[in-house]
Amino acid sequence: MAVLIDPPSWPAHGTLFSHLVSTRSLEELHRFAAAADIPRRAFDEDHYDVPARRYRDLVERGAQEVSGGDLVRELVRSGLRVPARRRAPKLRAALASRWASLLPSDPVLGEDLLERWGEPHRRYHTPSHLLAVLEALDLLLQPGDLPLRRGVLLAAWFHDAVYEGVAGDDERASAALAAERLRTVGEPEAREVERLVLLTITHDPAPGDRAGELLCDADLSVLGAAEGDYLSYTRAVRAEYSHLPDQAFIEGRRTVLQHLLTLEPLFRTAAARERWSARARTNMELELASLG
Repeated sequence: MAVLIDPPSWPAHGTLFSHLVSTRSLEELHRFAAAADIPRRAFDEDHYDVPARRYRDLVERGAQEVSGGDLVRELVRSGLRVPARRRAPKLRAALASRWASLLPSDPVLGEDLLERWGEPHRRYHTPSHLLAVLEALDLLLQPGDLPLRRGVLLAAWFHDAVYEGVAGDDERASAALAAERLRTVGEPEAREVERLVLLTITHDPAPGDRAGELLCDADLSVLGAAEGDYLSYTRAVRAEYSHLPDQAFIEGRRTVLQHLLTLEPLFRTAAARERWSARARTNMELELASLG
């Protein structure tokens, strides 16, 4: 059990509230809250807000008392902390702004893509992942990439637009969706976007395919994340495959990691190799060892 609670000190609705978190998993947090009859509507992305009158009861049920500062630090260390800029309202606004800059002539398509990325069954392939890929491209794109920029960014938006948890099929369906929707609006990059999305099946673009290298490196940038963020990523991936028994998931995940570790180089662009390569290999090797 790794459920923490801080003292009631956050005023709202005429009372004070505590934060209830788990440093192990959201599943543990939801189970604890359900057992204590805390309604799901009290959940706010990485914590439950609970009124002061429930504080002592929750401690007696096993929640560990910590200060507000310690609660935040432990949540960050666990990898389960959702930064303010990635909370749903700000995240959607940030993505909507990016779409408006990319394809202002078709806001309806942008809304449709945001709805797809926000489907409730997703745990890792969410709007947060989309923003992370777009932010990684901000770091990787160079002035000389201007002719490629539009196609690569559109491919980022479409690369997991269809997600049912079936590797290969999802990417092919996403590529088909991109081709259909972009041709409908007369987008000249439609065929290139379709091609780029298909590359995310293997993340193995041909040498010299700069657009493919940019997209694949951005999509894999999470592999080079700091320890806590990488842990959060692996938990989210497991949650997306919660329908699989442990052994089946472990075998599939081991295959994915072994494939990625055979890619040499893992990241194709110089900027990505410098930023993420060493940390990514360490992360994946440690995860692979843990699966053994």
